[in-house]
Amino acid sequence: MAHKFEIYKDKAGEYRVRFKYNSEVIFSTEGYSSKSSAQNAIDSIKKNGPSAPVDDNS
Repeated sequence: MAHKFEIYKDKAGEYRVRFKYNSEVIFSTEGYSSKSSAQNAIDSIKKNGPSAPVDDNS
């Protein structure tokens, strides 16, 4: 699979989510105190992302 979400712990001990495409990090989230909160972030992105509007500020 060329794209995936990863949950990982940062140096401060918080859980973060990053989205990778072909091993390149496309974005990462803020830190969460629990792994379940990080998973909730993934679920929210999957649910709400496809219909999110695009703001072109160029």
